[in-house]
Amino acid sequence: MTIMKRRVQYNVADAKARFSSVVREALSGYDVVIAKDNKPLVKVVPVSGGQRIPGSAKGQITIAPDFDEPLDDFAGYR
Repeated sequence: MTIMKRRVQYNVADAKARFSSVVREALSGYDVVIAKDNKPLVKVVPVSGGQRIPGSAKGQITIAPDFDEPLDDFAGYR
């Protein structure tokens, strides 16, 4: 299961007019791109990495059944 981020692109003038919304979207996890003449120039990203959503990785991580078994390489240390 792959989580797809929604990408939002604004032209420079639109980004300037909607700056608060642009920041809010970036903090919410959206890929926010600012473009000029429809050519991407910059990406707006949060400094802290954005808001974490509990449970968003559910089903993406598996732990091997033998995860906590002793390693053969350490047999001499047991």
